[in-house]
Amino acid sequence: MNVFFHRGQICLAPVCLIMSLNACGLIERPDAQSEPNLGKTASLIEEVKSFGRTLGIEPTGALSRTSAGDRALSMLWFWLQKAGTLAVTVPMDIRMAVGFDAAKERVPVEQVYRVDGYSVYYRQGNEYADPRSAATPSFAAQGVVRRVTVILHEDLHGDENFDLPWNIEEAVVTPLGALAAVEYFKRKEEAENLGRAQAALNEGRQISRELAELAREAENIFRGAAVDEAKEKILGLLTRYPAYYSMFQRQTAGQHAATILEAKLSHDLAYFRYFHAIATLAETPIGLKALIAELKQLPRDSTLSSADKFLLSLSAKYSATTN
Repeated sequence: MNVFFHRGQICLAPVCLIMSLNACGLIERPDAQSEPNLGKTASLIEEVKSFGRTLGIEPTGALSRTSAGDRALSMLWFWLQKAGTLAVTVPMDIRMAVGFDAAKERVPVEQVYRVDGYSVYYRQGNEYADPRSAATPSFAAQGVVRRVTVILHEDLHGDENFDLPWNIEEAVVTPLGALAAVEYFKRKEEAENLGRAQAALNEGRQISRELAELAREAENIFRGAAVDEAKEKILGLLTRYPAYYSMFQRQTAGQHAATILEAKLSHDLAYFRYFHAIATLAETPIGLKALIAELKQLPRDSTLSSADKFLLSLSAKYSATTN
């Protein structure tokens, strides 16, 4: 088991876990012949990475191999946010990740039961921006639009493409991955998958808009009420934001809503903060390749404030060309 602490994080809150670790040792993977979908997915990965290069997305080692005949490193990520606060204008309080040399389905997390003074949200998966990330049978079983988006997303995270503070990089990479997936299916002339990719892009834009409004409401509620009372009020608001509520429900199944609230909202702000703004920029005549090149000019030491100003300047620049 490996523990990874993300840059800029120097302290940890007490997190207590109950985990089923029966299979946490080295797990022998079946051979390639017993997992035929992995061969097809390997071919897809190679094709998508080559496509990404045409948009200026340099391919990386992420998902460049499959777990057939090899071992997969599964990651368990934790995001912690001080109770009663949201990471709206500042980064999240604490991020950490634990790596297991096992397929994710074999390391189930049963419960996070005590995090003093913090809200905590966790997620487990095998796809991440690192050469140790391998395409697994569960990844191969996902829909092709999802797989294409993930491949492009993880390559965009490579330092050859973006090397930014985590919360800003995710906010930039997430919409670009969705936009690149749409472009991929346009070039492939696959109408059905293009429709699905476009629908996913539209959903991301709606989530981005809803989440920004929800975060403003939640901040005001936290200022005016005790933490537990505020949490109850905010959870009651979620159904007013149907796109975000659907994602919230889907991604937090099995986790306690009041325990995860501040951390989940803060996590999602990092991913969707600029989704709508960047998708709107892509609608101008700039073109996706040029937009990616422009966004690569974001300074490595960007803050949320400076990134906001950078995007506003791009919006003003390209809005002027359409008038």
